Amino acid sequence: MFSLRGLSQQKMAINVPHRLVTCVLSGAVFVMLIGLVQSGVSAEKLKSPHVIVILADDLGYGDLSCYGAPDLKSPNLDRMAREGMQFTNFYANCPVCSPTRAALLSGKYQDRVGVPGVIRTHAHNSWGWLSPRSTLLPAVLKSRGYHSAIVGKWHLGLNSPNKPNERGFDWFHGFLGDMMDDYYTHRRHDINYMRLNDDVIDPKGHATDLFTEWACDYLQSRVDQPEPFFLYLAYNAPHTPIQPPKDWVEKVQRREAGITEKRAKLVALIEHMDAGIGEVMECLKSTGLAENTLVIFSSDNGGQISVGANNGPTRDGKGTVYEGGLKVPTIAVWPGVIEQKTRSELNCMSMDIFATVVDAVGVDMPSDLDGRSFLPTLRGESQEPLRSLAFYRRREGGLQYQGKTIDAVRRGPWKLLQNSPFGSQELYNLDQDPLEKRNLLSENRRVYRELANELQNQIRSYGRIPWQSPDSE
Repeated sequence: MFSLRGLSQQKMAINVPHRLVTCVLSGAVFVMLIGLVQSGVSAEKLKSPHVIVILADDLGYGDLSCYGAPDLKSPNLDRMAREGMQFTNFYANCPVCSPTRAALLSGKYQDRVGVPGVIRTHAHNSWGWLSPRSTLLPAVLKSRGYHSAIVGKWHLGLNSPNKPNERGFDWFHGFLGDMMDDYYTHRRHDINYMRLNDDVIDPKGHATDLFTEWACDYLQSRVDQPEPFFLYLAYNAPHTPIQPPKDWVEKVQRREAGITEKRAKLVALIEHMDAGIGEVMECLKSTGLAENTLVIFSSDNGGQISVGANNGPTRDGKGTVYEGGLKVPTIAVWPGVIEQKTRSELNCMSMDIFATVVDAVGVDMPSDLDGRSFLPTLRGESQEPLRSLAFYRRREGGLQYQGKTIDAVRRGPWKLLQNSPFGSQELYNLDQDPLEKRNLLSENRRVYRELANELQNQIRSYGRIPWQSPDSE
């Protein structure tokens, strides 16, 4: 793809046919620009890339073959890693679903927008209410003329004012609630949460296949449209129930001798999702949209150990603030901007996707973000650490969840965490101890006091934000 980056010193004016085309450029570049004009690609379109954010649900850090999985084949995400940038230190904002989604779409710590825990179907066990005062990514992009769509899992509210079409999305085709009790019937507690905008729908088929199909339908619909688009494709795979199509399980079992049934089912569910992502990427190419599209893939938290997830060289998994609950596979592709086969060790968080997209499309950056843009890294430029302190938190309660109000703060290699409200705080140096085996709290009291004070101040600041609807009883 031809890129306009680096040509800021050149003067040019490009108009549609029957108008003069003038430019002060070399002959070769002039010919390339003429080709772009004749193919219908305007200079304005090149300045405003399309954006796709693909989010997996509970995908472990080690559960892609490009991240080291020995018993799993993910050729499509592997191809994206080869064609773009693979991140080795990308972190979800929270070790569970709703908070990370709120952070990604708001560019802020989840507690600052009223979603400290999981939003659930039953009000007495729902731990978040997305603040109506928070501005989400599609609303910001609208100022640049973007058309925005969400396909797949919303999980940020079941009622007004927190449905997708009320929060900036022009198009919603997916699941309004949290988890599905069945990938084929698409119910949660016997309630149908499948929607086409505000209309209740009852489609047939596996949820992964439906979300893939609907994403491709959306891309097809944008081919002849003048506006750039933002597509948020949120799969519910590989979240429980671990329910892959039967033929996918059989394929894994034939290939992987000795694999347990539990692991085979999870591997099959992930491979099935990878195939769907491959279809979406192929659709993007076949429509001619790929060359001007930034695609970011990530997960909302780490994998669930109890269903056989592989979180790679990390401790524990989903629901914990150990590395296995927070560290997630993340890949970015942008032809002509991101160099192929690159890796980044930059520490990033889910909320940084917001700032990066805003930076990439040229919208003024909101002043109150916690997220920071990693666009320079995508462009291959050197970049300082995005923040000096990173905070992670999950707030829930009740005996069923063992009082899951848990916290962590990181500064450089130092990480202070409390993984249970009934347990002790723990301090680790991740550079020396990436598996978080040796608690250094008693040996480094100064570091502990500094980080504990920072964490306390951060938590206190969250207290100003309501996380329950005023209508809650």
